Amino acid sequence: MSNENIVKSDYNIKEVSQEAIDNFNIDPYLVQFLLHEPFFSSILRRISKAKTDQIPTAGVSVNDGSFTLYWNPEFLAGLPKKHVVGLLKHECYHLIFNHCTTRRQEPHMLWNIATDLAINSLIDFALLPEGGLVPGHRPKMGENNSASSEAQQKFATRLADMIADFPPRRASEYYMKALMEDPELQESYEQMEAESTVYEIGFDDHGDWGKGLSDEEKQRMEGKLKDMVSKAVKEADSKNSWGTVSQEVREQLRKLYNDSVNWKKVLLNFVGRRQRANKSNTHRRINRKYPYIHPGKQKSYTSNLAVYIDQSGSVNNDVLNMFFGTLEKLAKSVTFTIYTFDTSVDEKSETVWKKGKRNIKPFRTRSGGTCFECVEQHYRKNDGRFDGYIVLTDGAAAKPSSTTGQRCWVLEPGTRLAFQPDKKDTIVSMKV
Repeated sequence: MSNENIVKSDYNIKEVSQEAIDNFNIDPYLVQFLLHEPFFSSILRRISKAKTDQIPTAGVSVNDGSFTLYWNPEFLAGLPKKHVVGLLKHECYHLIFNHCTTRRQEPHMLWNIATDLAINSLIDFALLPEGGLVPGHRPKMGENNSASSEAQQKFATRLADMIADFPPRRASEYYMKALMEDPELQESYEQMEAESTVYEIGFDDHGDWGKGLSDEEKQRMEGKLKDMVSKAVKEADSKNSWGTVSQEVREQLRKLYNDSVNWKKVLLNFVGRRQRANKSNTHRRINRKYPYIHPGKQKSYTSNLAVYIDQSGSVNNDVLNMFFGTLEKLAKSVTFTIYTFDTSVDEKSETVWKKGKRNIKPFRTRSGGTCFECVEQHYRKNDGRFDGYIVLTDGAAAKPSSTTGQRCWVLEPGTRLAFQPDKKDTIVSMKV
């Protein structure tokens, strides 16, 4: 849609002196959060901050594989201090509830409204900058800037009426469904689209959340986000440092980010299911069918597992050390054979890690891209040797062929597979 047809109804950017703009510094607010809002501070510490005049207000987005808070100094310099605090909480909640990546819905404009309604319910109304959308409060729309078309006026009026009647503290999807199913709102919205006009609402900028990201990148960012928020939740619980976050929201976040699955036990269970029984005759065991006539049978178990370690450029040395630490724990139970790989399997790296052996030092033989198909083909070539295999990886590659045996994916903390695994695959998500 053309920029000249955008009506920015509620930004209300106040005129401030150039001196005030030049002198505005966000750092004191970050210190204030550290002292009084440690949970939100934990989120803010883990994202990038960028001053910009490319957006009129502020907003969070994904940039070069990281989450970034963009803020316009002219806008923030014109806000009361308490509204800057409310704005920062607002942006944190957009990240916490994953509005920027995989939860994104279309139409983007209505999704923006729905997400603002969901998170502004959680923030003290007095802290919200002017123009914030809060369920149960009729927003002032179109009073400062007249809508440029009849469709925009109808849209703004109907939306304001709906927001006034909405119940608070519902999920974004609840508000989105209500907006999408209202005939009057949809008629005016479709007319605006036909006119190539739009009515911009709210006090922050949502840009095009997730636009241009591949499914693989979205999944990777979702994994990073989950890891970031999980750590913030654990810190807040361990130190009782939630700040002003309500008990209701605390419980919601614990349910969203708590991982009760014991990944180490899942991995050991997979190994246990892959053990093979080797039978041999022995007179030490009594033959149940022909006692004292024929020797009995004795079983010994061996894992016969191959373990493939992803050594592509996206797997750094810290993660590599973590992988080897996990294998050392695994070696307490079984013997297995290690291979390293990136776009091909390094057969020269073959190392047998015998049960009970410790302190095999981490090593790297590859640093290229990632290909899981080469692992599957190598396993098939050695099918007679192994009963199944484990891949330690960050998950960032295309889906390989379905395995002819049994396969277990062990994923770096905060990551997930870039594809839908097969039903018989075992997925183990490591935790820090």
